Amino acid sequence: MATKPSKILESFDNPNPERDYEIEFNCPEFTCLCPLTGQPDFANFRITYVPDRKCVELKSLKLYLWSFRNEGAFHEKVTNRILDDLVAAVKPRLMDVKGKWFIRGGITTNITVSYIDEEWDNA
Repeated sequence: MATKPSKILESFDNPNPERDYEIEFNCPEFTCLCPLTGQPDFANFRITYVPDRKCVELKSLKLYLWSFRNEGAFHEKVTNRILDDLVAAVKPRLMDVKGKWFIRGGITTNITVSYIDEEWDNA
């Protein structure tokens, strides 16, 4: 069966949960639609996180990001949703999602959203 877009983010057990370390994904081919015009919007997402007990499985991340391709959404909403969905899936110690949106009408948009687990931050 052919691969299809999916909103399901899968995870696997962190092989080194006793150690703080950073994982970074660079996702330069993100596409969604402008909710006002229906024209495509393109972005480069950089996702950086310190895992706790779970890590994001890469193929599921690829299919998840692909699932936005035919959805209309404002840049701010998409960037925040990606953070919310990833935090729900793996409950990291720390996560940043940076969306660098390509030029539209002479303007580029950069959006950064962050999450810090309060228990880890206070440790």
